[in-house]
This record gives sequence, C-alpha cells and structure tokens, in this order.
Amino acid sequence: MSWSRRAILTLPAVLAACSFSPVYGPGGTGSKLQNKLRTADPKTPDDFAFAGRIAERLGPDQAAIYELDWQLRVAVVAQAITPDEVTTRYSLNGTASYVLTDMASQRAITRGQVSSFTSYSTTGTTIATMAAEQDAHQRLARLLADEVVTRLLALDPAQFG
Repeated sequence: MSWSRRAILTLPAVLAACSFSPVYGPGGTGSKLQNKLRTADPKTPDDFAFAGRIAERLGPDQAAIYELDWQLRVAVVAQAITPDEVTTRYSLNGTASYVLTDMASQRAITRGQVSSFTSYSTTGTTIATMAAEQDAHQRLARLLADEVVTRLLALDPAQFG
C-alpha cells in the first residue's frame, strides 16, 4: 500500500484522537452560533458593514442567546505621495476588538482583537475617489468581520456550556 493511501486511511483516526470535530457538525461551534448571535447595534457605516457580514456568515439572530459586542478602529495612512506632495493612495488600517457574551448569565465566553488593512487610490475624479474610499471602508469592515467569525468558529464547543 502506498504511503499516500495509508495516510488517507489513517487520517480519520488521527483527527478523532486530537478531538477534531466539524464546525457545522452535531455539537460543533457553528451549530451553537448559527442564528443565535445578536450583534451590538451599529452606529457608523463601518459598523453596518461589519454587523451585516456577521449576519451573512452566522445567520439572523432569530433565537439569540449570545451577544457580540465590538469596537472598530480605523486609521487612514497616506501611502503614495508624489514629489509635489500629493497623496495618490491611502491605506486603511483597522482593528476590531470584540467580546462574545452569554446573554442569560452575562458571562464573557471569549474576547479578542483582530486586525487587517486595505487601500484605495485617489488618482481619479473626486467622485471616483469618494467611491473608492467608501468601498475600501466596506471591504475592511467585512474583512474584520470574517476574521472575528473565524476566531469564534475555532472556539471549543465546550466553552458554550
């Protein structure tokens, strides 16, 4: 039997030994959070994009028993400056601090912080630049939300009680 065939046949046993369980399998973290996570109320356009992406990934909060509170921070950094001191590209550096709480007991299940960045060009018209900036903000908020969801799905299902 070839090495690769043996590896494929023994993989399930190895994964079972390390307590591997599918995220969306029975009792997995995904099934514990799906449609059960309420997000804090959004206040800014970035917050709306962030909360919308969380809802896309984990479903609407039809039977919420967990609450996700977060704070987004976005810094605008000039990236490309011409010799005439005109900025032609900006970078948006963002972080999202979050806390997942059990709504019944008010116990914090997990907390953390994620970060990401994106950028946009200012070389077009004023309207094109404004559209590029809005798009970059939305992309950044969605990237941060995806990272938060990934971290939440990686939690041990036993943490949810």
